[in-house]
Amino acid sequence: MLLAIDIGNTNINMAVFKGKRISRRYSIPTNNRDYRKPLKNIFAANPIKAAILCSVVPQVTLRLQKELRARLGRPPIIIGKDLRVPIKNLYRSPGQVGQDRLVNAYVGLILYGAPLVVVDFGTAVTFDVISSRKEYLGGMIIPGLQISLDVLSERTALLPKLKLAAPVEFIGRDTKNSILSGIVYGVACLADELSRRIKEKIGRAKVIGTGGNIKLLRSYCKGFDRIDSDLTLKGLNLIYQNNS
Repeated sequence: MLLAIDIGNTNINMAVFKGKRISRRYSIPTNNRDYRKPLKNIFAANPIKAAILCSVVPQVTLRLQKELRARLGRPPIIIGKDLRVPIKNLYRSPGQVGQDRLVNAYVGLILYGAPLVVVDFGTAVTFDVISSRKEYLGGMIIPGLQISLDVLSERTALLPKLKLAAPVEFIGRDTKNSILSGIVYGVACLADELSRRIKEKIGRAKVIGTGGNIKLLRSYCKGFDRIDSDLTLKGLNLIYQNNS
């Protein structure tokens, strides 16, 4: 079995794969002080033989790499270091692209074809664009939903700090629901409109939604062709299988 790990700024999402199938899913906060106990439980419940990861948090990569090596007897495969994502990258400075974004672009291309737009609702909301020639063109990055909520409370005197939740009404009739409606509907409308404008540039593309907040956003976004909350983890598994 393979343990695929996506280290994000907020959560570390993991899946145990048996071939192409996800056997179990796990998630722990990225700022966990100790990864030993959750990893011990994961390895106790699954006969894991290898691990592959992508990360946007270098210091956490080092800590997790040490723990995984101790359990596996060999280091995990790290995307960007040990393996490159096999997609042509047209970013002006290719090394600036987050490895998770390249993984999403690659597996999205394999599963759904090109041209393609992948919208990932994580700590940040990212748009990744793949051309009809199967090239990674680049994309967009905007603040994620919880970041937007946090900034509102930090930079204003009277607005409260809120946790992300679904708004109970479109036109908010109290401060809490006015904020939640503005953030959730606002990001959903932004995602739909940016996706529409991207398609004007690259042609009739499919739009795929993914990321930690996609389950909340899926009912508010109207322009998505598919929702795939496991896209990054599927990509890690696919890259591993193609190189094993």
